[in-house]
Amino acid sequence: MEIHLWWLELELRAKQWFRENTGATEVPESVAEAVAAAGGSLSGGTLTQREWDFIVTQSEFVD
Repeated sequence: MEIHLWWLELELRAKQWFRENTGATEVPESVAEAVAAAGGSLSGGTLTQREWDFIVTQSEFVD
């Protein structure tokens, strides 16, 4: 599922982690679980470059 669809469902704590750790190569288990609960998935334990770009450029517009 595209990030713009599950981002709206993601809990605020997880959104903040992503914003504070942009480009992280690993996502903590609690954040990964929040992504799954929102309907998203990780690729190799983290987000794709396209998803990181969304967080940097557009994520706050859709909160």
